[in-house]
Amino acid sequence: RAVAMSVSHSSRLNKLVREQYVRLPQDGLVQVTYVWIDGSGEGVRCKSRTLDKEPKSIEDVPEWNFDGSSTAQAEGSNSDMFLVPVRMFRDPFCLDPNKLVLCEVLKYNRKPAETNLRHTCKKVMDLVKDSHPWFGMEQEYTLLGINGHPYGWPDNGFPGPQGKCSPFPQPKCSPQLPPCARGVGPCEGIEMGDHLWMARFILHRVCEDFGVVATLDPKPMTGNWNGAGCHTNYSTEEMRREGGLKHIEAAIEKLSKRHDYHICVYDPRGGRDNSRRLTGHHETSNIFEFSAGVANRGASIRIPRQVGQDGYGYFEDRRPAANCDPYAVTEAIMRTTVLNETGVETKDYGDH
Repeated sequence: RAVAMSVSHSSRLNKLVREQYVRLPQDGLVQVTYVWIDGSGEGVRCKSRTLDKEPKSIEDVPEWNFDGSSTAQAEGSNSDMFLVPVRMFRDPFCLDPNKLVLCEVLKYNRKPAETNLRHTCKKVMDLVKDSHPWFGMEQEYTLLGINGHPYGWPDNGFPGPQGKCSPFPQPKCSPQLPPCARGVGPCEGIEMGDHLWMARFILHRVCEDFGVVATLDPKPMTGNWNGAGCHTNYSTEEMRREGGLKHIEAAIEKLSKRHDYHICVYDPRGGRDNSRRLTGHHETSNIFEFSAGVANRGASIRIPRQVGQDGYGYFEDRRPAANCDPYAVTEAIMRTTVLNETGVETKDYGDH
């Protein structure tokens, strides 16, 4: 009964009623849902328009605009913002031939909005494209009831200790998590951020159907519980070849000398969110210290045991928070490991 009461009333509506509308013929028309990152740098927004035919590529999707004053991205006196389509996906909610389209946000002067971190990430990924960087990001999240309490927990009290047998699910990765937004990738270059942001949109949309809320807060429950991260698995082509372990170790050495810079970009608040999570406990490293090791989930960087045995493969950066911007994370890794930047300042590569 407690679980039933923690979900929204809308979750109990008969989903078959919706199906009869989804299955109506569209007579060649296509609904395109434009998705973008709002002024918080964490939330996603959307709105839809109808096109006369199915777009075959992203170039077939026209630019659009929206009211930035309603998304904390502009003032009411000059509120129109541009939506520039960058990646197209099939729509799992309205079904084929309808589309979900991820967009970059530009201001009235066509400069990137403050939370448009894709813009500089794309420049960096174009510069390093010959290294063929692959990423796989493990998006962790916590399901909450509409009462703000972890979904499935008792209304009063807590489940058993982390890792012990308990009749209630743990706060993250419980059996009741919908199969969304976990283990996104491998993706090459800029595609990693594109796919993870759309996976987050789908996650939130699925949660609406089930009447629960997904939070990406890296430590939504204080106390003796694991937090939520976005562990980032990474490799370049030379790391994936025989003998690649020496390139992995060289990249880790570069990362060790730029720890403060990475911590600052691995959550939206310059490390303040991660300071609640990276305590050195609950399978995390200490936020103030860099560490690396084979099969060590308490280190900043983990080299999988299989990679250590094979002598090539990838490594895992365990520092990014669940609410990180994947564009910022992947860009930072490339700046440090391939472009050989040092210190806390970043280089402006212009429009190369």
